Amino acid sequence: MTEAAARSTTVDRAEQPPRSQWYDVWDQFKSHKGALVGAAVFGTILLFIFIGPLLWKVDPAYANLLMRNKAPSAQFPFGTDELGRDLLARLMAGGKVSIAVGLTAMSISLLLGTLIGVSSGFFKRLDGPLMRLTDLFLALPLLPLLLVMVMLFREPLALRLGPEAGIFLLMVISIGATSWMQTARIVRGEVLALKEREFVLAARSIGAPSVRMILRHILPNTLSPIMVAAALGIASAIIVESALSFLGLGFPPDFPTWGRLLFDAVDHLQDYPNRVMLPGIAISLTVLSVNYIGDGLRDALDPRIRGR
Repeated sequence: MTEAAARSTTVDRAEQPPRSQWYDVWDQFKSHKGALVGAAVFGTILLFIFIGPLLWKVDPAYANLLMRNKAPSAQFPFGTDELGRDLLARLMAGGKVSIAVGLTAMSISLLLGTLIGVSSGFFKRLDGPLMRLTDLFLALPLLPLLLVMVMLFREPLALRLGPEAGIFLLMVISIGATSWMQTARIVRGEVLALKEREFVLAARSIGAPSVRMILRHILPNTLSPIMVAAALGIASAIIVESALSFLGLGFPPDFPTWGRLLFDAVDHLQDYPNRVMLPGIAISLTVLSVNYIGDGLRDALDPRIRGR
């Protein structure tokens, strides 16, 4: 290459607009094959539960005793249950509730964990009390605690807000309020390292208030662990909700979730095993795909890994 051509190439590169950081994140995310497969599977599940009911217009609560315990067919692709309700429609409706519980509970957990983690890591006087509170919650047996919360507040909330809205609110608050501890510890560790970095010390030296330093310098640089915790929090919330519904302490029988479908199918396991397999496969695929997405986000959002 001649000197003039090299100079022209350098000028062309200099005139190009700067590459966005999110392009680098996407390039790194694409290199993680498991994350791409997980994103494709999770997207397919979302299409199934949100777009599916628009195409398969069958009421999941409609019972027809003349059609009970039907095998899969063209009329009922997944068969029917002991009351003649269409299992395909109930699987789509149950997925919508389970995903909604997972997203809402994850948001509550993420908000609490980030708030406590940032406050503990940035303000030294709050570190001791907040970490002892975190240790206290970590020492509690979570499943018995959730069972006690559900037993105590299920009936009052159901009477005040209705069975669906009351139990949904109880589920998301109970799960979110008992799953923020890992996020708080991860965010605290990141904040402890970040607040000694040069750009934070420079902001403090010019008199920037603490709230501005947290919002402009600390939180944007803790985005990577927060996003990973969010992805894993969805999977954890779906599993906990399914476990509570499987124990019969979740939503009412006429309000399907994947866990509730498992609970209803246990008595017919030997005769109709597909009733257990369908919601079980849906839960497993959702949790597995979200975990792979979180793994890919961890690599893509970490500048020390990005580009390798």
